[in-house]
Amino acid sequence: MQVPVLETERLILRQHEAGDFEAWAAFHADPEVMRFLGGVQPRSTAWRGLCGMAGAWTIRGFSMFAVIERASGRWIGRIGPHAPEGWPGLEVGWGLTREAAGKGYAREAAIAAIDYAVDVLGWDAVIHTIDPENAASIRLAQALGAENRGPTRLPAPLEEFRVDCWAQTADQWRARRATLD
Repeated sequence: MQVPVLETERLILRQHEAGDFEAWAAFHADPEVMRFLGGVQPRSTAWRGLCGMAGAWTIRGFSMFAVIERASGRWIGRIGPHAPEGWPGLEVGWGLTREAAGKGYAREAAIAAIDYAVDVLGWDAVIHTIDPENAASIRLAQALGAENRGPTRLPAPLEEFRVDCWAQTADQWRARRATLD
């Protein structure tokens, strides 16, 4: 399968590669970054996660993109379509390194990823599963036009995490999208 490369003004969204592992492992070892993303992971678990993310392109036909900062070429996070077995819906999720936070990168990449999910993958709706205490992600979901549909559950081993389902239909996204440029 030919995995797409999405480009925004400041970012490149591409498939994860083996060379991303050190940055990926550091991301998953950072307690602040992982506070709302399932908790800190040892390198061995992070490795399996990276391989699963890359392999989802073959198995599912979509996966989260590696987010690369154009100016530096650095891996700064993962954003995009995500729906592992048992997930409560078709999600566009996000997670950025601490250094990349607060620069508008999540918004920029999420817009490109939702466009991809709706326009290319043909999704009828997009969700974001967000811990009710994650104020930054809630603000982003609201800015993207999603509405809180209430609590939902994630599959094992994440079933104990509290998350709300923020969602919007593809039609709602298209109407909102025109105002985001």
